[in-house]
Amino acid sequence: MTRYIIKRTIIVILTLILISTITFFLMNTVPGGPFLSEKAPSPQVLKMLEEKYGLDKPLIVQYKTYMVDLAHGDMGVSLKKKGRAVMEIILEKFPVSGKLGLVAIAIAISFGIPIGCIAALRRGHWIDNALMFIATIGIAVPSFVVATSLMIIFGVKLHMLPTFGLSTPLHYILPAFTLAFYPMSYMARLMRSSMLDVLSLDYIRTARAKGVSQFKMIFKHALRNSLIPVITYLGPLMAYILTGSFVVEKIFTIPGLGGEFINSITNRDYPLIMGTTIFLATILIFMNFLVDILYKVVDPRVNLDKE
Repeated sequence: MTRYIIKRTIIVILTLILISTITFFLMNTVPGGPFLSEKAPSPQVLKMLEEKYGLDKPLIVQYKTYMVDLAHGDMGVSLKKKGRAVMEIILEKFPVSGKLGLVAIAIAISFGIPIGCIAALRRGHWIDNALMFIATIGIAVPSFVVATSLMIIFGVKLHMLPTFGLSTPLHYILPAFTLAFYPMSYMARLMRSSMLDVLSLDYIRTARAKGVSQFKMIFKHALRNSLIPVITYLGPLMAYILTGSFVVEKIFTIPGLGGEFINSITNRDYPLIMGTTIFLATILIFMNFLVDILYKVVDPRVNLDKE
């Protein structure tokens, strides 16, 4: 395990360096600049702003400066947020997206896995068909359609739930369910397929022949092996949800990290673009590492040192 952790740590560092490099140079190839707007400043003011933030230097010098600062934990300051530190903005906005994301993940796991199991155990039954029909809708329908439909039904028509902000626990219901609907549906289909494969294996047939109860056979023998594809999916899913869904945050007026990422792109706020991209990449890599550890927990036969 120690050898594996050291190897993965080296890979993580190299991956983050590569992501930072690609993002930096791609970002600077886009036409325009952070100080060019409808009311563009005079050439003198523009020159002073570029000198202040180091944008007047050659691109390779800017890159070297940024990477050195990043190595010391400094992501720079926002060009559009009155000089606020990028790390300060991320630490302020991420908890908002994180809380919403955790609720959405809990909903997706709590419903997706049981739905998949039930569908597999009732294969060919009307229950299976109904659950898979709902799961197919969840995968096919875009999140903004789900969000708008929920807002109209439960907010406008029935006046049951609030439709913007996250002031109270009730405010979490609509955006959290919107975020959870797609992963819940995808997870249900993954779980059904995996469970059907496991139920057809020899050791399950042997357990049935020995008279093992249905409950024990499913939850002690079949479920753990069926979870491996779902765990694989959970890594990038958790990273995506925890850092915020851009569409959902925009529709429900949630001041999370997703909205900041979109605004940073439209405003050409280079340090904030870099900071949010690196932050997302770090979480994604960490979640994938966590998934590898969960493989070992779910299936003790997995030897991580040979990966």
